[in-house]
Amino acid sequence: MDKRFLRRDFIRRSLIGSGYLALTGTNILAPLVHAFGNIPEELPPGQSIYDMGGEVYVDGQLADKSTFISAQSLVETGSNSFVIFVVGKDAHILRENSRLQLEGETSIIETGLRLFTGKLLSVFGKRSSNESHTIKTSTATIGIRGTGIYTESDPDVSYVCTCYGHVDLLANTDQQSSETIISEHHDAPRYILADGNAGKLITPAPFKNHSDEELMLIEAITGRTPPFSSVMGYSSPRRGY
Repeated sequence: MDKRFLRRDFIRRSLIGSGYLALTGTNILAPLVHAFGNIPEELPPGQSIYDMGGEVYVDGQLADKSTFISAQSLVETGSNSFVIFVVGKDAHILRENSRLQLEGETSIIETGLRLFTGKLLSVFGKRSSNESHTIKTSTATIGIRGTGIYTESDPDVSYVCTCYGHVDLLANTDQQSSETIISEHHDAPRYILADGNAGKLITPAPFKNHSDEELMLIEAITGRTPPFSSVMGYSSPRRGY
């Protein structure tokens, strides 16, 4: 049987059959990497979705594996649902009960994301000096400069972990609360609050709810490798970072 099919079937059973992703959102790729000793392959041109489970809607329509997700799509997930997808040189894992609006000048070039609610793990391809990308959550605006990042958006607080790369954080309700983070490996997770003292809305946070294996997966389906070595002797440098 085709190894690519086996890999995808295994991850689907790991994510849905055990309920692990819906319950914890952590370390979902460890069984995959250890079972097969490698990581998934780059998606072919024209394919957006690597894997999904449960109810996923794209632009208001129930999605399947053949659905195209553009840089202008609205992506929503229900309970016990997830979707792993690529848009151009960027890739994402959107977890359950999430609502994500992508923004772009063309169908395959993202210029921004708005995570209204939910949880999102993303990796972004390198941008030129005149290209920009911004993530907006309920409480934060995040300037992206080519990075891996995990975000959670709740009404009163956002969680941001710069897994690697360079971001500029700004609290939506306080221009004095800002921070530039350059991270090599989950160095500076942050909470961004909706309310509080001026200049104090960005606070340290723990590392939580995402894993290096997941980052390896979504880098792989864009044809890249992450700038760290995590499991199984996986040590190639990220190309184009």
